[in-house]
Amino acid sequence: MYNSKIAGLGFYVPENVVTNDDLSKIMDTNDEWIQERTGIRERRHVVKGEDTTTSMGVKAAQKAIERAGIDKNDIDFIVFATLSPDYYFPGPGVLVQRDLGLKTVGALDIRNQCSGFVYGVSVADQYIKSGMYKNVLVIGSELHSHGLDMTTRGRGVSVIFGDGAGAAVMTREEDPKKGVLSTHLHSEGEHAEELSLIAPGMGKRWVTDIIGDADPEDTSYFPYMNGQFVFKNAVVRFSEVIMEGLQTNNLTPTDIDMLIPHQANLRISQFIQKKFGLSDDQVFNNIMKYGNTTAASIPIALTEAWEAGKIKEGDLVVLAAFGSGFTWGSVIIRW
Repeated sequence: MYNSKIAGLGFYVPENVVTNDDLSKIMDTNDEWIQERTGIRERRHVVKGEDTTTSMGVKAAQKAIERAGIDKNDIDFIVFATLSPDYYFPGPGVLVQRDLGLKTVGALDIRNQCSGFVYGVSVADQYIKSGMYKNVLVIGSELHSHGLDMTTRGRGVSVIFGDGAGAAVMTREEDPKKGVLSTHLHSEGEHAEELSLIAPGMGKRWVTDIIGDADPEDTSYFPYMNGQFVFKNAVVRFSEVIMEGLQTNNLTPTDIDMLIPHQANLRISQFIQKKFGLSDDQVFNNIMKYGNTTAASIPIALTEAWEAGKIKEGDLVVLAAFGSGFTWGSVIIRW
């Protein structure tokens, strides 16, 4: 039985920078209000016609494959995490297979929103441990900006999210003490509607309903978030799942060299950092520059931390996420 490890990382964000001051010109908000509540200063938005969820994922994947030192045809399987696919169906996994020009490898789409990349790493880890696949490409990519309510009505959600993609190539590790040590996944559907996008949906409002009504006041196709409720649940679940991973491996918070939390809100990350007694050098945040990129946030942050030399061989790296579903999870890695 093998372990799995991350052999290559890459990320891509659009060039178009949208600052808090830019948003204040189209909705009733300001830089101070946004930074105080979220820590975000700016985010990236796709210029229409220049990028898609898939194309951003492909660009991130190309970097990850190159850094892994393998040929693209060495990829055995694709895992693509997103809540913003190019099409309602098919999912973007097969579009990546096509656009990268890969062999007819399998492609799996994961819809676990902010926890998507953690879930994807867990799936890839199990495939590699079982010996079924050797090299698995895991992508998290999101294009939020085209689906947000960019008015004062939607500011509580729209100021938070940005576009971007991150990718990792996972491969076999012979040393059982290195690579992914364990993954931990959870869900609680009881609170599904507290962070959701209801339409289009077979259960409530379908595309034909929206088109037929043509109601400009219909907000069912915009994201909804009960911010305070999500925050309160997030800080609890983040703490629980990080401790679960540490305890499984007979570790403590003092063993953490780098924590990469999902970039949902800087205040959540700061709360977790303080609770675990971690220094600024032990936690990596980049939400200030990119906003919340959902499934892409952890691979983008992980890549930036690695590029900056903040992650070294032998380090204990912890990935943790919480989001819509509710879903949450953690990954414990010996780099």
